[in-house]
Amino acid sequence: MKRVLIAAAALMMSACQPMAAATPTEMASNDTPVRQTPAPGTDAAACEARGGKMLPQGRMQSLQCVVSYADAGRRCTDGDDCQGDCRIEEVNGAPNAGASAVGQCQANSTRFGCYTTVEGGKAEATICVD
Repeated sequence: MKRVLIAAAALMMSACQPMAAATPTEMASNDTPVRQTPAPGTDAAACEARGGKMLPQGRMQSLQCVVSYADAGRRCTDGDDCQGDCRIEEVNGAPNAGASAVGQCQANSTRFGCYTTVEGGKAEATICVD
């Protein structure tokens, strides 16, 4: 029985192999590897035609189209007031879900970060997207 356990442990350990090291140009500022290939379904030409730029996004740093909005920073009480979402970016100062709120139109199309959306003059739940 002891030999079987040792053999099983050896097999499991041999299956673990270290990942190949990324080159310095593939490292983010926090020393995590950066994936520089576009995420599935992204098209750089279509992104550029919409006025966007392919930028690394999220924890995985996958390239995604990010479009800047002309109404960025404008006061709003609903997503219909903006090209993007009506948001409150500061998490610590955000009102509780359901409370009356006024936000600002988001700066660009990124979905990453922590924020509270405002719909119908009321705060939604705060979310953090990695």
